[in-house]
Amino acid sequence: MSDLNIDKSKTALVVIDLQNGIVGMSKGMAKETADSVVSNSSKLADAFRKHHMPVFLVHVHASKDTALKPLADNSMQMGTPPADWADIIPEMGPKENDVVILKQQWGAFYGTELELQLRRRKVDTIVLCGISTNIGVESTARFAFEYGYQQIFAEDAMMAFSTEEHDNSINHILKRIGRVRKTSEIVEALK
Repeated sequence: MSDLNIDKSKTALVVIDLQNGIVGMSKGMAKETADSVVSNSSKLADAFRKHHMPVFLVHVHASKDTALKPLADNSMQMGTPPADWADIIPEMGPKENDVVILKQQWGAFYGTELELQLRRRKVDTIVLCGISTNIGVESTARFAFEYGYQQIFAEDAMMAFSTEEHDNSINHILKRIGRVRKTSEIVEALK
C-alpha cells in the first residue's frame, strides 16, 4: 500500500480546521492524539511548501446569524466563542503563499472559493488532513469526490472526537473515495 506517486505540479494539501477553538476542544478530549495530528499536519505542510506546492488552510467561523440551523436530534449548540477561536494555530501558519479559506459549515467546498482556487492552480489531487475526520474532513472529501478530485488521506494527521468515529470514516467512507496513507508515506513520496 505504500506505493504512492504524487504529481507535485497537480497536488495540493488541504488542512481542515486546525484552529485554536477546535484544536483546543480536541486536546481536552485526547491531548496526545491532538498533538500528534498537529505535528503530522505541520510535517505535511512543511513538505508541500518545500516543494512549492499549494497549501490550503481551511478554518470555520460561523456566527449565530450565519450558522446552519437544521432541526436535528443531536444538534451542535452555538455559544459565543472566544475572539481567537477561528484563528489558525501558529504551528500551521499561515505562511507566505498559503491560501486561507474561511467556511461557515462542515465542508470546505460549499460557499467558499476552494474549488475555484484549486482549479486555477490546475490541481487534480488533494491530500486531506485535519479535525474532525468524520465531520470537516469527510464532508470536504465527499464534495471533492463528486468534483472528480483524486484524494489521499493522511490517516495519522486527522482525528475525530472518538476512535469509533475516526475509524468508521477511514474504513467505510474514505477508503472508498481515495487512498489512506500515513504522513511518513506521503512525505516520502514527495522526495
